[in-house]
Amino acid sequence: MSKTKSYAQILIGSCFFLTAMAIYLSLWVAPIDFQQGTNSRILYVHVPVAWMSLLLYIVTAINTFAFLLTKHPLFLRSSGTGLEIGALYTLFTLVTGAFWGRPMWGTFWVWDARLTSVFILFLIYLGAIAFQKLSVELASILICVGLIDIPIIKFSVNWWNTLHQPGSISRFGTSIHASMLIPILSNFATFLVLTSIFFVLETRLLILSFLESSLSEEIEVR
Repeated sequence: MSKTKSYAQILIGSCFFLTAMAIYLSLWVAPIDFQQGTNSRILYVHVPVAWMSLLLYIVTAINTFAFLLTKHPLFLRSSGTGLEIGALYTLFTLVTGAFWGRPMWGTFWVWDARLTSVFILFLIYLGAIAFQKLSVELASILICVGLIDIPIIKFSVNWWNTLHQPGSISRFGTSIHASMLIPILSNFATFLVLTSIFFVLETRLLILSFLESSLSEEIEVR
């Protein structure tokens, strides 16, 4: 248990360091885009939270599959944590995207393929959270079916004619300067560590709860 606490402390320390570095890089080091002006700074948060919303859904789906196979409560707890945090990241994605889109498109919202598919992901998150309180099986089915939306979000800008700009970062290279890429990656690392802290703490709470219930049962037997 002390190891879990040590891991959490290391993650918290790393999170503070990464947060300070990400803020510094985003506000003072990264250049202002000549077309978007200071509005481009929103992207240093928008892009990482969008990545996190997709990553967490995939992690949640993996935990869901693992729970269906093993029925281990740890996977169910991790799935619930992923749904709640993922829903927040998706909401932040929609909100930051709306504030970026207002000066660029003249409106906070358009029924663009990328925006609509992300909004659908948000609804799937909320639906799965609601279903988990009623039926774990229904929530699991929704989560598994919802995986279809992940590639749609990813490739929507390539499959349809959308207002949303195409991806600037891929495994084949990047079309943005390193001075803009580094703040995005720094913020992503910050959110990744912050989310890991929540998962570590949730795991610790579950283990403590399991040990407490086991101890209580042992005392009752005696």
